[in-house]
Amino acid sequence: MNIYFQLFATFFKIGAFTFGGGWAMISIIEREIVDKHHWIKREDFLDLLAIAQSLPGILAVNIATAIGDKLKGIRGSACATIGCILPSFLIILTIAIFLTPDMIKNNKVISSIFMGIRPAVVALIVAPVITSAKAAKIGWKTVWIPFIVALMISINIGFISNPILYIILGALGGWAFWYFSNKGLKGVSK
Repeated sequence: MNIYFQLFATFFKIGAFTFGGGWAMISIIEREIVDKHHWIKREDFLDLLAIAQSLPGILAVNIATAIGDKLKGIRGSACATIGCILPSFLIILTIAIFLTPDMIKNNKVISSIFMGIRPAVVALIVAPVITSAKAAKIGWKTVWIPFIVALMISINIGFISNPILYIILGALGGWAFWYFSNKGLKGVSK
């Protein structure tokens, strides 16, 4: 099968059958690009996830663009990105053509469908958090870091609740850990 079509079809499926935004998509994206197609390794997926979350824009689109670029350059990026965006565009276009906001709000069937989707979305968000924690090798010594960061962001007090601050602090902490680990190794080898 043509790799361009595979990229488009894979990300079209991801875009069409995932509700709840980027975090809800992670487990489906991981299953498709790591387990099914073997386009990247699980460790690389975790790095890609961190980069995609740090960049502005939609998580799934950032991942689609990166995977497409890795496999087939700019054409691969275009196929994967269009595949990821197209289902949402078509669904929203269809809703805009046939349903008014009042019809959606006042329709008990549509409201019930969205109420039923909510618990499933929560599960779809929790699952990748657990698998990402395992892949990142978060253990009892480091589990406090994501909890503290989540708490600080949720406090919503000016600069302290800015996620960019914690991305920068995480990068600096990782660099410091690497630097001092390597410095210690150099002292041992002398």
